[in-house]
Amino acid sequence: MANYVFKLPDIGEGIAEAELVEWYVKPGDTVAEDQPLADVMTDKATVELTSPVSGTIVAIHGEVGQLRQIGSALVEFALEGKARAEPVEAAAAAVVPDQTPPPAPASSRPKASPLVRRLAKQGGVNLETVKGSGPHGRIRRPDFEAHVAALRVSPSADEFTESKLVGLRRKIAEKMEISARRIPHFAYVEEADLTALEGARAELNARYGDERPKLTLLPFFVQALVRVLPRFPQINATYDDEAGIVRRYTPVHVGIATQTDNGLIVPVVRNAQDLGLWELAAEIARLAAAARDGTAKRDELSGSTITITSLGTLGGIATTPVINHPEVAIIGPNRLVERPVVRSGAIEVRKMMNVSSSFDHRVVDGYEAARFIGEVKALLESPTLLLAR
Repeated sequence: MANYVFKLPDIGEGIAEAELVEWYVKPGDTVAEDQPLADVMTDKATVELTSPVSGTIVAIHGEVGQLRQIGSALVEFALEGKARAEPVEAAAAAVVPDQTPPPAPASSRPKASPLVRRLAKQGGVNLETVKGSGPHGRIRRPDFEAHVAALRVSPSADEFTESKLVGLRRKIAEKMEISARRIPHFAYVEEADLTALEGARAELNARYGDERPKLTLLPFFVQALVRVLPRFPQINATYDDEAGIVRRYTPVHVGIATQTDNGLIVPVVRNAQDLGLWELAAEIARLAAAARDGTAKRDELSGSTITITSLGTLGGIATTPVINHPEVAIIGPNRLVERPVVRSGAIEVRKMMNVSSSFDHRVVDGYEAARFIGEVKALLESPTLLLAR
């Protein structure tokens, strides 16, 4: 009997390390070739590592939540017969949260995505009791949720539970910490009268609702940004604070902060300046759906030059959004409300919105930020100008 050491493979993206998210094996387990061993996470994706050999687990290296270097030992196997002379590369299926990787050969372990496994572990659900509808019986998230609903699983009655921040949640926490620690934010809030814009939006949806994507306020905000940003190139920019370099962009790649079951994800509308109103509406809807169901591609989740973050009807009066590092600005539309406004000496009920924003004070001065938001406001308040090309 000989031993074989499986090392963390190079899984692309030029990374030097990956975080251990979950172990599926323990010492003493007998595994078959291609059986899942562990999930690891890079900055962009969760990766399921499968066994390159059949054998018995002698040792595993690393704890959940620990960062492991590429090339470091992960699993040691006891093999029957002579050990392989050549190194064996691991099969690693890169997935974003809840995306279904290619089916593995049959094994006794239920087939499921990493997200489903985490949900099952958190809820104490035995996946062997869940019927999967995917290829080769793979358990998809709807299968899991239907199973839980049928069992009427209720939350724990304990006073509190503890869980370690791992995976995507840890990445979000790290990015927010970097942004808050390294970027000197300053906030700016302006109110906008969107009565005319809301009227135009309702009219357009009524006229084209059956033929074109439904228009929310976000496509109008994106159009306003792409119209104004060419006059403020220092805002459509990123800042490499280690090198001291500001990179100003000609195209506008707008990040759309999207809440998912796993946390905040920012898919990117690329070259927004080339898209019309309904094209923007369709692309925003497509990316949001992909982010939520885990099918967004890696290149759809990076490369933004400015971000919009909106809580919709939960938007509150004002917010102080955290800049999406290494960008230098973020725009946060708040809740649209009807309130009395004085116009030409008379009180009228208007549809008003506070538009919150944050800027990197190292790159953007307060005067520039005020002018920028002022021009965005002017377009939003005059839909005729906004829609004119």
